[in-house]
Amino acid sequence: MSKTRIFALIIIAIMLIAIVTNPREEEIYIAVKGKATSLVEKQLNYEHQDALKLGMTLFGNRIADEFVENNVQIKNYYLFSLVSLKWQGEETPIGGGAFKKIWFSPKIDEKAGEIVDILKTL
Repeated sequence: MSKTRIFALIIIAIMLIAIVTNPREEEIYIAVKGKATSLVEKQLNYEHQDALKLGMTLFGNRIADEFVENNVQIKNYYLFSLVSLKWQGEETPIGGGAFKKIWFSPKIDEKAGEIVDILKTL
């Protein structure tokens, strides 16, 4: 076999593996909800963590779930997935997924800070 044919077979194998191991939309939503909850807890930074956990259990998880469902868009392609945040008419890519892994960019921390600051003023 020639080197070109071997290279093509390797590329095809990698593409097939990427298609089979692309994370499902539900897995991405769960990861984004977990990240959003941790970012809200980090942004609030209360001294009494027990009170914060109780508040997050009563109100925060519901709010985070609604926010993620309404403002996070997942574009699921065959080889990979892209996650973007649509806030105030602006769409910002915040992560992606491939090979059963989900990655978040540092932009999600910046956007979380902006959103929490806006929500604090309301």
